[in-house]
Amino acid sequence: MGQVVLITGGTSGIGLSLAESFLNEGADVVVCGRSRTGLDRFDRAHPKALAVQADVTVPLARAALLDAVTERFGRLDVLVNNAGTFVERDFAGNDDATVALDQEVALNLTAPIHLTGEVVRRWPALDAIVFVTSGFALVSPTRAPTYGAVKAGLHGFADGLRRQLAPHGTHVLEVLPPTTDTPMNADAIGPKLPPAEVAEATLKALRQRRPMALPGQTKLLPTMLRIAPHTLGRMVAKL
Repeated sequence: MGQVVLITGGTSGIGLSLAESFLNEGADVVVCGRSRTGLDRFDRAHPKALAVQADVTVPLARAALLDAVTERFGRLDVLVNNAGTFVERDFAGNDDATVALDQEVALNLTAPIHLTGEVVRRWPALDAIVFVTSGFALVSPTRAPTYGAVKAGLHGFADGLRRQLAPHGTHVLEVLPPTTDTPMNADAIGPKLPPAEVAEATLKALRQRRPMALPGQTKLLPTMLRIAPHTLGRMVAKL
């Protein structure tokens, strides 16, 4: 019997590539998203999977999502916290840089924490929890400092949670992709990693039960932070 995998934000970008990779490995996959159009498109392409419309920042929607997983499969083995948003904010400019800040923090940070807690309470024998953060969790981007802040927060949560759940056998994996070719980064300039490569690195790290997956150029980040932090800072200043 394959694993049951829930992926938030699973109808496009990295989430979609993860869903397709898990399906190819024989898993039963549940995705959620806010866009009915995206969910219908996913349904047509992957009729054996379950697509649920849910805003993970809303408590009742999260509960309904987990009820749908229970009704269809009776269990959950892997939770992938992938849903997120990238918001540019210029605190040196004349505009209000904190417009809709609460929504950004909710989607990128507090919602995955809440969902993780709710999942662990329902399924304490979970095999794995995955957090898709970003290379910007380690070095914050100049044009989006709050994005760096919330991803750094999720990085810290994953780190502590990993130690808490280790005695229970639950593997906690953090995935730190570089700028990836997704709808969220459609306007970004410079190189973009294909989302399929992020998915491949994620599944490999899950199989090897590693704490982190560092696809693409993010594999260099830990070393550069140790030996050349100022150079790295100058590089990120251009992002």
